[in-house]
Formats: sequence, C-alpha cells, structure tokens
Amino acid sequence: MPLPKIDQPLFDVTVPSSGKKILFRPFLVKEEKILLISQQGGEDTDVIRAIKQILRLCVQDEDFDADKLTTFDLEYLFLKLRAKSVNNIVKLSYRDNEDDKVYNFELNLDTVEVEMPEGVDSTIKLSDNVSMIMKYPSASITDKITQFDNEVDLMTFFIINCIDTILTEEEIYPASEYSDKELEEFLDQLPVNSFEKIREFFEKMPKLYHKIEYKNELGNDRSIELKNLKDFFMWR
Repeated sequence: MPLPKIDQPLFDVTVPSSGKKILFRPFLVKEEKILLISQQGGEDTDVIRAIKQILRLCVQDEDFDADKLTTFDLEYLFLKLRAKSVNNIVKLSYRDNEDDKVYNFELNLDTVEVEMPEGVDSTIKLSDNVSMIMKYPSASITDKITQFDNEVDLMTFFIINCIDTILTEEEIYPASEYSDKELEEFLDQLPVNSFEKIREFFEKMPKLYHKIEYKNELGNDRSIELKNLKDFFMWR
C-alpha cells in the first residue's frame, strides 16, 4: 500500500518589476535540502543557483523562467516563498559596533517589500544625438560573476548585460543584436561623465529593503538596514 501524499496549499505573489501575479506552493523538505547543500559550499552563486532551482519547482506557471527575473524579483519571490514554507518570522542577531553588544531581533517577512525608487530614468543621454536605454540585471547573469578577477571587468560585464537599446535620431540599435565585444568597444569610447549617469542608474536600482531601529545600551538610537537576502537570513 503506498504511503499517503500531503496536499500543498497554493499562494499568490506579485512580481515587483512586472506586477504579474504568480501561484506557488511551499517548498518541501527535498527542496530545503537543495538550499542547505548550496549554503555549505560557501559561495553566493551556489545559493542563488539553488534559489532559482527551488523557484522553478514551486512556481505553478508554465511560462515562469527564473533566469528572466530581475535580481530583486528573484530575492523578493524567494523571501515570500520562504515565509510561506518555513515561517514568516526570522530571528536575527547583530553586534552593535558602538557598544560591542549583540542584539537579537524578530522580523516578520510579510512586512518586507521591494523599495522602488521614484524618478529613475532608464534612458541615459550620452551625447546630443545618442542615448542608451538601460534595463535591470536579470537573474541569469548571477551565475557568471565568479569568472571575473577584478571589479573593472565585472562592472563592464554588468553594464553590457543591462543595455537594452542604443538610440540615435535616425536609428535604433537593439543590444541583443550585438556581441559583448562590440558593446564593450561602444562603452570604451563614451565620455567619462556618461559612466556617472550609468552608475547612478544602478545605485537607484530597486532592492529588498527593511530598516530595524533600536536603542543600544549607551542610550543611542541605532538602525540596521537590510538590503539583500544575506542580510535577512544571515547565511555565511
């Protein structure tokens, strides 16, 4: 006689970047093992790869593609999935660098949202007649970041993969139609101040965000800003 199977509830969640609602089931013991094994490897890319695998298994949408999510979509969906699968309350501990005391907090994951900055323009004017439309980095590029030995090459890689379109008054140049080498050569001949505009675009990128405020033993008001999954779950 086969052992009984346990029915799993379904929940819906809204993808921050698109506003689309998707259904998912909680992850099970077999999927939690995937995450635990990835954390033992000690590499962030292993954990992100595991998260994408778990989302693929749990999201009940035939058109779902974890690699097409933005990086902040990926983190947000996993946070909501974890809240429904394990517990919406996580316990966090942080050492205050002013009084050197450890403070413990309980955080309700249901209260955490993606901070969507206002006034962000994805179109960057490069010259009088050339502009570049940017897009947010997709989860697909997270698997490749370990192949770079220095921050300059990594930054170039990120920018190239976040160019959507290059425009002039006469022509439209979709970045997908050009090689990485061609796009890098295009970036190399830009004015230096253009990179400041590109940097500002990334600095204002939407992100998971939650602030914990407390008073330390010295009587001073303190705060902790949580901005990524490592901050929320404290894996090492």
